[in-house]
Amino acid sequence: MIQELSYVGIGSPRSEEWRTYGTKLLGAMLASDGPDGAVRLAVDDINFRIAIHPGEEDEFRYAGWGMANETDLHAFVEHLESHGVVVHAGDPELLAEREVAELAWFEDPWGIRHELTWGKAATPLSFSTGRTMRGGFVTGDQGLGHVVFQVPDIEKANRFYVDILGFRLSDRITTKYFSVRFYHINGRHHSLALSEFPGHVGFNHLMLEVEHMDDLGRLIDLLDTRDTDVMQSLGRHTNDLMTSVYIGSPSGLQIEYGYGGLTVDDLSWVARTYGRPSYWGHKLSDVAKSRLPGIVKPIAAGA
Repeated sequence: MIQELSYVGIGSPRSEEWRTYGTKLLGAMLASDGPDGAVRLAVDDINFRIAIHPGEEDEFRYAGWGMANETDLHAFVEHLESHGVVVHAGDPELLAEREVAELAWFEDPWGIRHELTWGKAATPLSFSTGRTMRGGFVTGDQGLGHVVFQVPDIEKANRFYVDILGFRLSDRITTKYFSVRFYHINGRHHSLALSEFPGHVGFNHLMLEVEHMDDLGRLIDLLDTRDTDVMQSLGRHTNDLMTSVYIGSPSGLQIEYGYGGLTVDDLSWVARTYGRPSYWGHKLSDVAKSRLPGIVKPIAAGA
């Protein structure tokens, strides 16, 4: 069973800009560079959770999902293979780069790469925020945060991520403009969301949750001094009750920076359908209206 979103990796020609963006704005801590010069960021005592690799174009490269131990990883790989998923074992160089004990990877039906790992390296009492903050980030048994992928077929994606990977539906938001489903794997309301975008596949945003509202407010103040676009104004979501703002990044994806997310309990949780994404706020900026939502690429017809 997958238990957490452990880490993410993207490629970007502007990877170096994340040294300042990630620390002075987001408040993450700069970790040691990857072997390819990747800028790596920590948000807790895990040595790093976000990697931005040098690349010729902005692209999503991988999501790392944490398993409890080697027994669970091996059993899950057997489960995937029994459902026709091609799984690859990570070589020693990849394990060293990701700083994990073991790794296996596969792709979803549209080529989004997922890495299953256990034993990610951590250094107790090592984390300090990259800027002045009242607290830190909400991680622990909830993992890094959440990721949102755009997929061309929400029903096909749901079958893969639920029936094969075991993600559990938290709820969905359905309007005349979009259809999004939200999935949990631990107490966090969702570690994964899938948004239907016919003919396209992509990575919309990464959510980071802070422990104190003051640190969300401080980020909003800092936007006045940084060349960073607000993509969606401060608002509160209907489904996970997160109060958040969406901002641009140096590399195409958006960052949702939030506070106060709901936790779920599978013993009592009942999935709902919502007709709008927010109680208030989260208004799209003119910049957001003029761009594709994240790192998005078209796919071949029929894919």
